[in-house]
Amino acid sequence: MAAGQLAREKKAFSIRILDVRKLSSVTDFFVICSVDAEVQARAVADHVAEGLKEKGINAWHTEGYRGTGWVLLDFVDVMVHVFMPRVREFYALDKLWADAPVRELPDEE
Repeated sequence: MAAGQLAREKKAFSIRILDVRKLSSVTDFFVICSVDAEVQARAVADHVAEGLKEKGINAWHTEGYRGTGWVLLDFVDVMVHVFMPRVREFYALDKLWADAPVRELPDEE
């Protein structure tokens, strides 16, 4: 999935793509990834938004750019979650949606 690849280009890690089509009417996919710093979270989010915009896909809604440890990009069919590790662990979306089929992208070396 393009959003996951774009996140990886900015050194996001632990990237998981959850297929929630059979579990949620809100969206089809969650792209969940982690970053090491708030500035990196913004850089990843900006890179994903710009990369998808070049493909004609615009974010419908964004939030979390103000140092929350979690940036959300809502593309309607895909929601991209960029987390600081402690915030990702706290909200545990990976566990909350554990019934969803998952595709993991390998971390860059």
